Amino acid sequence: MAQDPFLWDLPTLLLLFALGLVASTFGAVVGLGGGVIIIPALLLLGPSMLGMDIDTTLAVGVSLGVLVFTSLTSTITFYREGKTDLRCALFFSISSGPMSVVGAGLTSLFEPDVFRRAFGYFMLFMVVLLLLRSRIKPFSGTWRYTKLYVDGNGAQLEYGYSMLPALIIGGIVGLISGLLGIGGGVLLIPAMVLLFRFPPHIATATSMSVILVSALFGSGMHLYRGEWDWQLVLPLAPGALIGGYAGAIISRKIGSKLLIRIMCAALALFAIRMILT
Repeated sequence: MAQDPFLWDLPTLLLLFALGLVASTFGAVVGLGGGVIIIPALLLLGPSMLGMDIDTTLAVGVSLGVLVFTSLTSTITFYREGKTDLRCALFFSISSGPMSVVGAGLTSLFEPDVFRRAFGYFMLFMVVLLLLRSRIKPFSGTWRYTKLYVDGNGAQLEYGYSMLPALIIGGIVGLISGLLGIGGGVLLIPAMVLLFRFPPHIATATSMSVILVSALFGSGMHLYRGEWDWQLVLPLAPGALIGGYAGAIISRKIGSKLLIRIMCAALALFAIRMILT
């Protein structure tokens, strides 16, 4: 059980706020949500940072709860800028929401040590996808629904999608989101960019909308199962709200290549630590 939050000292509360802020800002910039930072931080730093051991199911439940706040502010910001493809987000969300509930129900079946290693390897795989996403040639086929996007330089970019592939990918994304608590953007972003030829900024914005739905369903399941702790969610939530908004603004003003490289370096270090410990 977590300590009474009113007995926590101010530095600990500020540290949790900073964790929510940094994780959510990076997550909103690249469309991942921030769970990839929050979960390993809670698992690895819980004893020293909070004086408590945090198990995997609790870390996943808390992460999904924080993702709700992150994705909410970033989704609103992206929508106001006209970057979110609502129809595509709907197709993904129809399957991602229910499947996130399934994933949340499976989290407790994993042994802690197995989960740590599996999550570490998964993060390394994610790092590879992020590093290679600008170098892999996009799919050149045709899709049922197509749209035209004009970027800041005036270049016209066409992308598209079909209902069935979107539903299938959305289901996989939801399953991973509920199971690992990371939002699912790690697979959704590469799929949209490489398969559906989404411009990166549209992919990021649309991904955050799908993450919002997955996080709501998945966190609800964890809350129902008692895999939740408001004493951890509440200090993280304010930073997540600010970070979701800040990340959306940053993604508009600067390119995301440098931020992706920084995130990949941090995730690689976390992954190696989780695999070896």
